[in-house]
Amino acid sequence: MEKLLLSCLIITFTCLAPATAQEDILITDFESRDYGDWKVTGEAFGPGPARGTLPSQMEVAGFEGKRLVNSFYNGDDTTGTLTSPPFEIKRKNINFLIGGGKNPGRSCINLLVEGKVARTATGSNDRPGGSEELAWHGWDVSELSGRNARIQIVDNSTGGWGHINVDHIIQSNKKVEVLTDKTRKFLLQKKYLNFPVKNGAKKRLIHLIIDNKIVREFQIELALDDPDFWVFLDIAAFKGKKAALRIDKYDPAGTKGFDSVYQADTYIGEENVYREKLRPQLHFKSKRGWNNDSNGMVYYDGEYHLFYQHNPYGWNWGNMTWGHAVSTDMMHWKELVDAIHPDRLGTIFSGSAVVDINNTAGFQTGDEKVIVCIYTSAGGTNPMSKDQPFTQSIAYSNNRGRTWTVYKNNPVLGHINGGNRDPKVIWHTPTAQWVMALYLDDRDMGFFTSKDLKSWEFQSKIKCFHECPELFALPVDGDKNNEKWILYGGSGEYLVGHFDGRQFVSEAGPIPLHHGNCFYASQTFSNIPVEDGRRIQIAWGRVAMTGMPFNQMMLFPVTLTLHTTEKGPRMFAQPVREVEKLHKKQWRRKNKTLKPGENLLSDVSGELFHIRTELKVGDARQAGFVIRDIPVIYDVQKQQLSCHGKTASLKSVDGKIRLELLVDRTSIEIFGNDGGIYIPIGVILADNSKSLEIFTKGGNTDVKSLEVYELNSAWK
Repeated sequence: MEKLLLSCLIITFTCLAPATAQEDILITDFESRDYGDWKVTGEAFGPGPARGTLPSQMEVAGFEGKRLVNSFYNGDDTTGTLTSPPFEIKRKNINFLIGGGKNPGRSCINLLVEGKVARTATGSNDRPGGSEELAWHGWDVSELSGRNARIQIVDNSTGGWGHINVDHIIQSNKKVEVLTDKTRKFLLQKKYLNFPVKNGAKKRLIHLIIDNKIVREFQIELALDDPDFWVFLDIAAFKGKKAALRIDKYDPAGTKGFDSVYQADTYIGEENVYREKLRPQLHFKSKRGWNNDSNGMVYYDGEYHLFYQHNPYGWNWGNMTWGHAVSTDMMHWKELVDAIHPDRLGTIFSGSAVVDINNTAGFQTGDEKVIVCIYTSAGGTNPMSKDQPFTQSIAYSNNRGRTWTVYKNNPVLGHINGGNRDPKVIWHTPTAQWVMALYLDDRDMGFFTSKDLKSWEFQSKIKCFHECPELFALPVDGDKNNEKWILYGGSGEYLVGHFDGRQFVSEAGPIPLHHGNCFYASQTFSNIPVEDGRRIQIAWGRVAMTGMPFNQMMLFPVTLTLHTTEKGPRMFAQPVREVEKLHKKQWRRKNKTLKPGENLLSDVSGELFHIRTELKVGDARQAGFVIRDIPVIYDVQKQQLSCHGKTASLKSVDGKIRLELLVDRTSIEIFGNDGGIYIPIGVILADNSKSLEIFTKGGNTDVKSLEVYELNSAWK
């Protein structure tokens, strides 16, 4: 694999002398609930040491124990001082952990001798970007031995990085190593920058800087040696540019990981992508990294667009970016470059997408209609935006979603309250306006309206669900003259009611859509053609894929319909018909009597299946399947369907039940009685078992029909 030589290396660090044998003297570790006999002025330091990260602050790391001094109390605008009682200097050095702003004299830690500043230090952050991680610092105080002194921690700074973090102050004869940033400069000539990752390694903050601007910023568990896997940063858009790659707090003892970053037109593992051991074969999953919520689902001119919450640089949640994939059939997906990246307003949390058919926003520049993404800019979750609250922003594309422009006047909707997030936007035809459903915090969903996607007006709110709202209308029993509106949240629970473009009035609910163990944060496609008319949903499949260079997946797309039941109108979910595109070998059985101990599928083995059956359970106690060692059981007396610890009521109709199952390497999705029951199960299926069994216990079961299809991989 070709590696390009980097043209320049900039390293700055200080190595100091080793320790003596004398024991350290702890001045304070800030583990108490209050500051004790330390003197406090102002408001910045709060009522006592902080338990780590404070509200609206990005993650604080690197402190010891459970508490530390954190002057971000009530944000960067508060000020104050914190001063220790006097102590005698008895060691050659005073060492401490420090982070926060680099504002000499204004946000700093001072050593006071006879009331004057004898030593001082600050945090490392003096520009957008940076990290809330504390690092060791120290003063040589050998010339002050025997003198009385005080520690003074100062926060007289407001605005960005106007705070200081301090912990674990000790007297020691050991001099600490002071770490600073390291930069590598090079000419971008290839497609990728490749990074080695070690799960559990210390997170490092990386900046890619071009023309003195930070164009990419992310945290990564950078491997020092023996990486678990490699991830890539796509740099094709910057080809020919001179760039700097900067890592925070360079450790000269652990430089190997950063020094091994290289550029190439391939990434390590690319030859095996989509064939890895736990790679889902029927479900979308990004090539590398973590994914969670489905976002921005929209159909445009023959293509389904799926965006998703993505950490491109690690196995765990973080660095929230909008990944992007397209498909013509929802089975075979092509992963495109990540669409929307963290910026000055924050990382990119969940949202939706629309096709602006009438060019209401005025973004259209050619013949293609504009796709507009509406998303949450997640404020302080990104170092570049640590003082920002959660707000709502937009980005748009004039070329079928291949490149994206972030709207220059973002945010389009300012902070409302708390962690307001996850805008779902639809075009409401009766009132000829855009409608946004937005989670407002504390289980409140708010509704806003706009004529142009850029200016929004609050209309109403309803208390119902937690985050990730979805809003759409469905015909009852297919009758387009009898529509009901559906509102649901992250868990999939939904309300059935009426919506007039401004206010949602609930008539029934909350009602669970599913009974599984892995469903969350689903969304449905907007702009599906009228002649199709389906409401198609994809949810986040919460399935841990240990040992892989990727984690989590999307559940199989399902068609949602609304039906009259004895309990009232209820949503049904069934696999989209396009699943038949994956059908391969098939087995069919019809009108067979299944006896205990028999298996009509004894000759069937494989890994991926689509199963449909109708069973008349008769006098049996149980009936069902064992799929690669995982039982799916119908309890006849209880009229209950169960799998992997999850259960759901499934009433027989004239003594019969209908089941449909989709089997992948990491999941079994179960649909009962034409989708009236939906049980998505995340489970790692046995490697050493490819068997399939249909069984009955305690009596015979009549198999009215049974269709089993072995499936092709969607990645072939």
